Amino acid sequence: MPCAAMTRRRALVLGGAALACPAVARAQAVRLRIGHGLPTSHPVHTAMQGFADELAARSGGALTCTIFPDGVIGQEIDLLAQAQAGKLDFVKASASVMERIEPTYRVFNLPFVFRDRAHWRTVVENEVGDAILATTAGKGLVGLTYYEAGSRSFYAGRPIDHPDHLKGLKIRIQPSPTMHRLMQVFGAEGVALAWEHVYNALRAGIVDGAENSIGALVVGRHGEVVKYYSFDEHTMVPDVFLCAAARWASFTPAEQQIVKAAARASYRRMNELWETFEVDARAKCVAMGVTFTHPDKAPFVSRAAVLRNEFADDAGAKALIGRIVQS
Repeated sequence: MPCAAMTRRRALVLGGAALACPAVARAQAVRLRIGHGLPTSHPVHTAMQGFADELAARSGGALTCTIFPDGVIGQEIDLLAQAQAGKLDFVKASASVMERIEPTYRVFNLPFVFRDRAHWRTVVENEVGDAILATTAGKGLVGLTYYEAGSRSFYAGRPIDHPDHLKGLKIRIQPSPTMHRLMQVFGAEGVALAWEHVYNALRAGIVDGAENSIGALVVGRHGEVVKYYSFDEHTMVPDVFLCAAARWASFTPAEQQIVKAAARASYRRMNELWETFEVDARAKCVAMGVTFTHPDKAPFVSRAAVLRNEFADDAGAKALIGRIVQS
């Protein structure tokens, strides 16, 4: 149904009016809820606020959002379950956690599958990234976009400059079967812990170390406890921004396009934010007394190669890895 606001000036304001149509079509604005587990100081929160602002502007105020950060309504596994049940509209989750819902996401947990950050961005922006996002539509979650989360490396009370240095250590990981297997390959024990428990686990010696981007040392204050960060950069695991399938189905086609456009804008914003965040995090880590090491990656790559071979019997995964390599 045409927007009532459209008049003889339609030719001049077509783009803006088309976006504003959903606002006129709805009797009341729809208040949407976004959940994530990171603090408001994290760039993810800023990117999500940008998404909310874009959504409101593009919809003419018909679609507005409230963001629930810092795990106040649950951590990622619970937030995903809420979204699948239609109780939460949007959620951010690590691709590592997404592996529990959709096995296709395990490609992001495979070590050294990306050559560098430029390769990662190419993949998440092309048809391969889109295909992965589409895999959960039948499981109650519509993938919208990815968020930069940097490369993940090991940090502990001593340098991890060779796979052998991990032998016998308890390393905190996200709840990913692939990461559990990688720890086994390196001779370590993978301990899946929710984000909010990692600091105390490191401090109490429940785990000897962890693997994450350098931002974790600042945001999670892990750099207060462990003083060595070794840049092996074994994975580049993105965050994923998703919409509850039930909510997605309630949007008009025009509103779905608005949501997609706002999500793409937040992806671009997140890329900008992350670069600044990493530079700042490195400086803060040095001030905290953290020592950075840059080990030879070759032994890590060689030892981890067995995981790629274990995917050989899965034709779909093998084909997807091939598309990533060729991107």
